[in-house]
Amino acid sequence: MKPLVWTIPFLLLAKVSLGQSHYSMETYRVPAAGQAVAVDDAHVYAINNTALEKYARATGKLVRQWRDTTGTFKHLNSGVILDGKLYCAHSNFPDLPMASSIEIFDPATLEPIGSHSFGIDTGSATWIGRQAGSWYVAFAHYERFKAQTGKDNTWTQLVRYTPDWKRTGGWILPKELIQRFGKMSNSGGAFAADGRLYLTGHDLPELYVIEFPQNGYALKWINTLAVPFEGQGIAIDPGDSRVMFGIKRSSREIIQIRWEK
Repeated sequence: MKPLVWTIPFLLLAKVSLGQSHYSMETYRVPAAGQAVAVDDAHVYAINNTALEKYARATGKLVRQWRDTTGTFKHLNSGVILDGKLYCAHSNFPDLPMASSIEIFDPATLEPIGSHSFGIDTGSATWIGRQAGSWYVAFAHYERFKAQTGKDNTWTQLVRYTPDWKRTGGWILPKELIQRFGKMSNSGGAFAADGRLYLTGHDLPELYVIEFPQNGYALKWINTLAVPFEGQGIAIDPGDSRVMFGIKRSSREIIQIRWEK
């Protein structure tokens, strides 16, 4: 199955105007495109709550599937492939109290090969990334649980860890950005090669450009880009930061875009 190719105007929605540009788009129709997408040089990986699917990027052909048959997994979320392993944020959403872990899979077989548990900690883990040797994990909170937890989505934060999971820092999101999430929270995130961070919400077809502050505790929201995917987990091509991936849950699609110069 060959991906569909389109050329779509690239729109800027936020306060900083960079002029008009374009991106090209490829669409893969994927049943497991429910939570996120991860990528390597040759494959795309669809991530759903308790399932993974691997597809060839060149053809869109299904290569391998995995389904949890043990009841161990509850809510797999955003994933990233690093050092030949697929790392996925995982939580017990929508159960309370919130508990989270990082689950590790073999990209070749899609079988689980490792895990790091946070237990009941900072919130509900939604995405994981690595930058400059440190792990970054986003922990979400949600308006729907405020009555039980006393915390709304303004408690969402991004936490930095050492390679052996010792916490070394944390940042909250700007209140104006939290408002874009409605009653939900930050669902996806990915680092580009230049260190720039991109975030998504839960539903809106928007990509938020983020920088770390020199001082203080809040991330800086630099810009908002209109994209054809609907929030959720995103990925950036490991060899070309102009190529990004997201999912469209409403039609079960993985969407690849390439920003044009």
